[in-house]
Amino acid sequence: MNAIPQFDSFFRQVTNALPKSVFNLHQDLEKNLRVAVDSALRKMNLVTREEFEVQSAVLERTRSRLEQLEKIVAALELKATDDKSSSNQQAE
Repeated sequence: MNAIPQFDSFFRQVTNALPKSVFNLHQDLEKNLRVAVDSALRKMNLVTREEFEVQSAVLERTRSRLEQLEKIVAALELKATDDKSSSNQQAE
């Protein structure tokens, strides 16, 4: 199980606060606490900072490309409208 390093410290603090006479309880509590926190974090669908940065870069490139394509489509629509208008004027 891969616990987040900050939680290792947290687990140690919580379990060290218990009396040493209940060592088995201490170990069980630490194990159960780790499982519970790990399970809760997995349910949250969290991503690493690196994954977030990669997806942010992909999104930025996609937005940039979309803006370029929107400009191209707008120019083509304008050209099509102009061509249609000039064809209608020549037909008259």
